[in-house]
Formats: sequence, structure tokens, C-alpha cells
Amino acid sequence: MTGKVKHDLSLTEEIAAILREWILQGRYRIGEQLKESVLCDTLSVSRTPVREALKLLAAEGIVEILPNRGAFARGFTKQDLRDLYAVRAAIEEMAIGLTVENITDEELARLEETYDLMEFYTAKKNSKMVLEQNHRFHEIIYHASKSRFMAQMLLSYQDYVYQARKATLSIPDNLRRVLSEHGEILSAIQARDRTRAMEQMTRHLRNAKERAEARWRTR
Repeated sequence: MTGKVKHDLSLTEEIAAILREWILQGRYRIGEQLKESVLCDTLSVSRTPVREALKLLAAEGIVEILPNRGAFARGFTKQDLRDLYAVRAAIEEMAIGLTVENITDEELARLEETYDLMEFYTAKKNSKMVLEQNHRFHEIIYHASKSRFMAQMLLSYQDYVYQARKATLSIPDNLRRVLSEHGEILSAIQARDRTRAMEQMTRHLRNAKERAEARWRTR
């Protein structure tokens, strides 16, 4: 992320998105102070939206605001990573079961197209585009479950998932593994095999957790 503010969100939300990514990427060490004056200069914005953005991130738990001292990065710990994948496993396994039952032909066609693009970019070793298609693949599954509440829950922590995926897909050897796992999930959905789809999602998330933990240790 360049640090340039976009215009499709409120200014506070845009600043929060930039700072969230910087923190999750490790640009700020755990316990490092986030100085408002420095952030204002870096982002070319006034102090008020920066302060409000830090409050948003404090509510998420990745920033800690100490009275009379300022804001400090809490970062993303190894335990946070484990908790993230525990939540993913619990919810996404249920979601894909519903997806097998409820996915429309149009949604299935989009899922197949997304997988084809993932395969294309994997062959090109374009990890950035694989990351985008990976994200889209899972989003289609969430919405195809037809559970609005479950989809909202899954989408609520996608910034964290995105950073974990980004770290693991930066390793070329992981691209083929991730593609293969998504192919198995797609095959089970095409066959309308609920049990196999849930098994393949469980396997994928277990492997994703292991890849993320291995990458986390080396960052």
C-alpha cells in the first residue's frame, strides 16, 4: 500500500485501512508508538481523522491507546494467527456445507471462472493476481451460502486473512499447493458432495494455518 488516500470510503476509514495494513504487515513493531504528528505528515491529512482512525483500530484490538501516552501497535501475534484460523475453520466449514446446497448455476460458473484465473496466474507465478482470485473464490463461497449473517462474519476479518494469504503466497512453492486445494474444493462443490466439500475445506484451512505459521516465524 502506498499510503495514498482513496475516495470510496470516509477519510477516517481510509486512514484506518492504511494503518491496519501497515501494522499487520509488520511495518510497526509490537509496542511501537504510532505518533499522530508523523502519521499526519506521512498521509498528508489533518490530526482529527488520524485520531479517529486510531480509535477504530483500538476497537479492533490491533492498537492500544494509553491515556496521556498515545497510541501503540499491538500487532498480530502468533496466538492471534491461531485464533484467526480457529474461527475460520468453525465458520467456513459450516458455510461451505450451505454453499453446496444453495449455490446457483451462475455462482458456480463464477467460481469456476475464478479458479481458471487462479490456475492461469499460478502458471505465470503472479502471486499478486493469485491472491486476488483466491480472495474472490472464498467470497463467492461465502455469498453462495445464502446466509447473510454468516457471510458478514466471514467478511469482517478479511483484512487479517488477506495479510496471512499475502505472506504465504509470496513463496512460489505455495502457489501450486494452494491451487490444488482450491481445485479439490471446487470439484466437491461441482459434485454437490457436501461431506467431501467440508472435508476439503477443513484440509485447506489446516494447511493454510501451517503455511501461515511457518511464514510468521520467518518474518
